[in-house]
Amino acid sequence: QGQLVESGGGLVQPGGSLRLSCAASGFTLKNYRIGWFRQAPGKEREGVSCISSSDGRTYYADSVKGRFTISRDNAKNTVYLQMNSLKPEDTAVYLCAADQWDPKPELVHVWWRRNGFDYWGRGTQVTVSS
Repeated sequence: QGQLVESGGGLVQPGGSLRLSCAASGFTLKNYRIGWFRQAPGKEREGVSCISSSDGRTYYADSVKGRFTISRDNAKNTVYLQMNSLKPEDTAVYLCAADQWDPKPELVHVWWRRNGFDYWGRGTQVTVSS
């Protein structure tokens, strides 16, 4: 049975950086589109970033463009989310998900709203506060 495990969260001051990891076991991560999501208390789940399995194309929510970078290390079966210039509004539980459906670029917003991902991690807390 495959699983995803996130790590790297923590408490950071505004303007600081964190790197989140999403490690896969039991399946080959490069064959799946991997996405990072976040959920803050009282708010809906938000798609943050994802990376295509077919061509490595990356996608970002407008709220994180220019600050966050998603990358994949196939040898380590791990996807990373480098988060720079963090803001208090980035505070949330960050989760990664994997799905074999890897649609065209114009369907990324559909992908982010899916409910039937193949795998979900349990999340890691990111708190941005002074």
